[in-house]
Amino acid sequence: MGASFLLLLLAFSVAFADEGAFIGVNIGTSLSSMPSPTQVVALLKSQQIHHIRLYDADPAMLAALSNSNIRVTISVPNDQILAVGQSNSTAANWITRNVIAHLPSVNITSVAVGSEILTSLPHAAPVLFSALRFMHSALVAANLDRQIKVSTPHSSSIILDSFPPSQAFFNRTWEPILSPILKFLQSTDSYFMLNVYPYYDYLQSNGVVPLDYALFRPLPPNKEAVDANTLLHYTNVFDAVVDAAYFAMAYLNVTNLPVVVMESGWPHKGDANEADATIDNANTYNSNLIRHVLNNTGTPKHPGIPVSTFIYELYDEDERPGAMSEKFWGLFNGDGVPAYTLHLTGSGLVLANDTTNETYCIAKDGADEKMLQAALDWACGQGKVDCSVLQQGQPCSDPDTVNEHASYAFNAYYHKMGMTAGSCYFNGVAVVTTTDPSHDTCKFPGSNGKNGTFGNGTSLAPSTNSSADSSSNAHLDYGREAIFQFIGVLLSNLLLL
Repeated sequence: MGASFLLLLLAFSVAFADEGAFIGVNIGTSLSSMPSPTQVVALLKSQQIHHIRLYDADPAMLAALSNSNIRVTISVPNDQILAVGQSNSTAANWITRNVIAHLPSVNITSVAVGSEILTSLPHAAPVLFSALRFMHSALVAANLDRQIKVSTPHSSSIILDSFPPSQAFFNRTWEPILSPILKFLQSTDSYFMLNVYPYYDYLQSNGVVPLDYALFRPLPPNKEAVDANTLLHYTNVFDAVVDAAYFAMAYLNVTNLPVVVMESGWPHKGDANEADATIDNANTYNSNLIRHVLNNTGTPKHPGIPVSTFIYELYDEDERPGAMSEKFWGLFNGDGVPAYTLHLTGSGLVLANDTTNETYCIAKDGADEKMLQAALDWACGQGKVDCSVLQQGQPCSDPDTVNEHASYAFNAYYHKMGMTAGSCYFNGVAVVTTTDPSHDTCKFPGSNGKNGTFGNGTSLAPSTNSSADSSSNAHLDYGREAIFQFIGVLLSNLLLL
């Protein structure tokens, strides 16, 4: 994704500023049948998801992420905050075991110290600042502080009077703790981690917050919320909460600290009193959220300033306590089967299993020719694709290149498998596109009869090259991969470049 930044972005020294806003995913593990780390990474790779957040620093998960080039935020669990916040040496040992031991093969980009400590573990709040300092000092000692940032995620509930945003301020109880933390984040070129849940804002408003406003649905001008102090117009809850955080920080004299949203999403199932926790609403919210973030529109207060966001979450977590909706925030169930199908093609984004629009599977531009040939051979062999039209003198024999022939075979297999997500992967050398690749007398399966030109699918995240993919043996067991795809391990509903 090529992102154009406003000059104002230069004032924001955020670790990800060079690539614009990205969409990541959170990976919770409260599943009765948690996929293995290798299965999780296979799913991430199949969808080219390049940013994830772990709620711990599980060694097996980090080992599976080795050489994947996936950007990883690891976390200090809440039950370890007191230990690292009270001892510099304990914090240093934590960094040695959980960060340094996995570098450089694991692309760790940040450390989240705890999760919503001020509201979920208030007795640990007094040591939160020292925990951040100790962790950062350990990274400085290892010369890693420019590569890996340290911050701590906050619940948006610490912001009071969040609308209008210009009047927002942090709960006064936490100001003595928040003020030094914010100045620390600013001085270390880090960012403010914020969890934003319009679902709960809507649910707890007793009808004051319209559903359309929470879901990013288009509003007529007379329905937009207007901040009377700034005359800024707000068309969605997400932007209003993020701007409330900016104004609250400004109240404490911190004005150039970027916000990264660490959690945001919508449940797709709930109890009887959660009538709006539905598949349709979850689909609408997450689809619109992805468009909004990746368009780099920013917020009314900071237009054009990226607000990178992690979707909550990758998997449904059936072992989470509480209301039924707590278990159903995932994009997938534990088997890797999509909970629902996101619809992104309307904004130019392509989704692997979105069959509401015509999609095709083609060879990715710049893919290794040997890997393409191996994938082509598999598709025409074990994949049981009829490749007779590629033979000399047949309609799709020309152009006689590996790329062109592989595109036909990939697409035939993709449509044969019902365009299920994961069926257009072939070890990373295939990509979904909405452009009909048919040409001359060669009609691709699924074609509406209109000729088109080849083109890669648009991304949900900035493109990076996986060293693991580029160095893979060309003679992979594509049959095993197809089985995984078929049983759902590689099924998904999100295509990220």
